[in-house]
Amino acid sequence: ARRSLASPVVSGVLCPCGSPHGSGGESGGGGGGSAGSCGRSLCEASEQDRRLRALFQKLDVNRDGALCIHDLAVGLGRLGLHRTELDLRKIVKAGDKDLDGQLDFEEFVHYLQDHEKKLRLVFKSLDKKNDGRIDAQEIVQSLRDLGVKISEQQAEKILKSMDKNGTMTIDWNEWRDYHLLHPVENIPEIILYWKHSTIFDVGENLTVPDEFTVEERQTGMWWRHLVAGGGAGAVSRTCTAPLDRLKVLMQVHASRSNNMCIIGGFTQMIREGGPRSLWRGNGINVLKIAPESAIKFMAYEQIKRFIGTDQEMLRIHERLLAGSLAGAIAQSSIYPMEVLKTRMALRKTGQYSGMLDCAKNILAKEGVAAFYKGYIPNMLGIIPYAGIDLAVYETLKNTWLQRYAVNSADPGVFVLLACGTISSTCGQLASYPLALVRTRMQAQASVEGAPEVTMRGLFKHILKTEGAFGLYRGLAPNFMKVIPAVSISYVVYENLKMTLGVDSR
Repeated sequence: ARRSLASPVVSGVLCPCGSPHGSGGESGGGGGGSAGSCGRSLCEASEQDRRLRALFQKLDVNRDGALCIHDLAVGLGRLGLHRTELDLRKIVKAGDKDLDGQLDFEEFVHYLQDHEKKLRLVFKSLDKKNDGRIDAQEIVQSLRDLGVKISEQQAEKILKSMDKNGTMTIDWNEWRDYHLLHPVENIPEIILYWKHSTIFDVGENLTVPDEFTVEERQTGMWWRHLVAGGGAGAVSRTCTAPLDRLKVLMQVHASRSNNMCIIGGFTQMIREGGPRSLWRGNGINVLKIAPESAIKFMAYEQIKRFIGTDQEMLRIHERLLAGSLAGAIAQSSIYPMEVLKTRMALRKTGQYSGMLDCAKNILAKEGVAAFYKGYIPNMLGIIPYAGIDLAVYETLKNTWLQRYAVNSADPGVFVLLACGTISSTCGQLASYPLALVRTRMQAQASVEGAPEVTMRGLFKHILKTEGAFGLYRGLAPNFMKVIPAVSISYVVYENLKMTLGVDSR
């Protein structure tokens, strides 16, 4: 079979025996009863390192120990792999961990290994017949799934550009040879299965919004996902509302002299207002889901246009920047509802007849400024919450994809729930002191004659009178609600998806 000029170098780069990792496969040979598999008897680490260094040296045209865009253009051209400058920039951007504009040997190796893993997932998703080869019909079908319509003749042209042996099908080796040093953008299957912000609702809507595939955007599935997520959030918040109200009470009223425990807190609430009082403040908490989610999603999409393009996947720090700005815009828009939620949760029986009565009272007695009490700590809390939640979730996701994803990017229910729970818990833990100060500032007018305090003054007062532990009052009920909230929102989300006709692949 005729091979590409790059095949002798590229094909065996990650695996000297020539067989792709994890595929019990097609490549040949060798002794020791290990034919066709990537066993340690054939693939020694030192030999692999030697081949990687050999490729690196071939590409390092100016011999400075790093690959810049010019090196890649000339080096790949000599190997018969011609890439556009945009493609080369994407390769460097994807692998450049220290942001110096070039790839050193370690970055180059990491890029190749990570890239091959992504290529395998794409190959498996395209191989609809599961026969280890991709034909024209499979390319047509896969592109249609992504919202791109092409003819079979156009698909054959795509095939010919990769097909090196004239069979009009592409096997794994041909696919890898063609794409290994070619940037892969958005992998739709990963975006499809690893939604996070849309699925999980733990009561705080500060997470970075999810990405949507081209297909989801063009078919209108994105708004159905958001509606399903909003419905799931409403059910989840309602089911965990007693724990949320207990958290607010402990944040505001618990102290060294008034040590409120979980059982005692529930008993006190029921004694004061009956079982229904456990859900005080839940109505406004559910009501704010729709406007907050809609504003955040629209703001995120607009901000993305300034940072990247609709077709490109934003990098982690770009997603964090866009998501945090979108979160700040959404929170600023609905913040009066946050203050109302806190006041409604802390109200005594008969104090207000409803949400509107509460709003009128605050406006009449305290003015418009009262609706923005605690605004600064709330805004400051977005960065640690969204940043750590996103970083932990992406780290867990990528670890799973690299170690366990073979045939599909679908992690299954348990892994998805575990990742969502851990990332949400870490995000809340990091931002909790700011959340507590925000809640106390929102509630201060509900205590008659309470002096006006600043965020800084309140931090100092809590540390002086209660110590560092005082900044974590109410943390126990807050963490107690994470697992049920994540689980409930996931189950409801999946059921609403089916009801709304969202495809699950």
